[in-house]
Amino acid sequence: MGIPLKDTIKKTVRTHLREGHLAFGQCLTAVGWVGGTLPELYEEDGMIELPMADVAGGGFVVGAGLMGRRPIYVIRYQGFNWYNCISILNYACKSKEMWGVPCPIFVRGVAMEGSIGPVAGSSHHSLYYRMPGVKIYSPMTNREYEECYSDFMDSDEVFYVSEHRGSFGNSEELPDIEYENPHICLFPVSITRFAAVEVSKKLIKEGIKVSVFHQRIIKPHNFSPQSISSLNDCGKGIVLDNDYEDGICSAIAHKLMMKALGSEVHCMGLKNKVAGFSKHLDNLPPNIEEIYNTIRSILGGIIKR
Repeated sequence: MGIPLKDTIKKTVRTHLREGHLAFGQCLTAVGWVGGTLPELYEEDGMIELPMADVAGGGFVVGAGLMGRRPIYVIRYQGFNWYNCISILNYACKSKEMWGVPCPIFVRGVAMEGSIGPVAGSSHHSLYYRMPGVKIYSPMTNREYEECYSDFMDSDEVFYVSEHRGSFGNSEELPDIEYENPHICLFPVSITRFAAVEVSKKLIKEGIKVSVFHQRIIKPHNFSPQSISSLNDCGKGIVLDNDYEDGICSAIAHKLMMKALGSEVHCMGLKNKVAGFSKHLDNLPPNIEEIYNTIRSILGGIIKR
C-alpha cells in the first residue's frame, strides 16, 4: 500500500516553499489544511493568506508570477474560478506571447461534489481550456502529480492543475486498460477515471472488452497511438468528465473523431442543469451504473445479461 495522494501534494508544497517560492489562497491554514494537502507552514514560510476578495486574489498571484516567485495558487473550490481566474487568463497566460515576459503560476483548482450548491461544486477546467498560454493537467495519482510538478518547474508556463478531493486518499496508479479488438473505448478525465476502471472490470466478466485510456494531460492534448488504434478498431468511444458536457468533454470527443474517422464518440459529463444543496438537486459526474447503462445502450444487442 502506497501513500495517499494528499501526502504527495503536501510534500510537493512543502518543498516548493522551502526553496523560496510562494503559495497563495484563502483559508489555507484553517481546519483541514485544504483536505490535508498543505504543510503546517505560515506566512513567514511563504504561505500567504489572501483576503476574501476573489477577483483581487488572482491579481496578487499574477504579480508574484511576474516577479519570478513561481506561486502556487490554491482555489479551494473549482467553481470559484469564475472570480479567481480573470487576471490569470487575461494577463498571466498572455504575457509571454505578447511581451516576452513569462508568468509561471501553478494553479491548484480543487473540485468536489455533493450538496455544496450551484457555485462551489464540480470541475471547471473548461474555463481555462479555450485560452492560449495555459497547460491543463488533471493528476489523480502520486506519480502523475510528481510528473506534473516537475513539468511545471521545467517550464515558464501557466499550469492549471485540476484536482479532485475524491482522489486525495488514492494510493494506487491508474494504468490504461487495453484489450485487443475492444468493444468500446473510454477516455475519462479527473474523478471519472475511477468509475471507468470499475466499469471495465465489471463488463469483462460479461465478455465485453472496455479499453480505458486515462486523460491526465488535457492541454496540450496528445492521444497515444494505442488509443487511436483501439478506437479505430471498435469505432465506438465515450469521453467522461465531471465538467459540463459542452466543454472539454465535447472538444476531446471531436478531436478523437477527427483522428479516428468513422468512429462515434459520445460525451458523458455534468447534466445541463444547476446544482442545489440537497441530494435530490445535486448534479454529479457520471457514476458506475450510468456509464454501464450507457455502454449497454450504445452496444445494443452485443451485451447480454
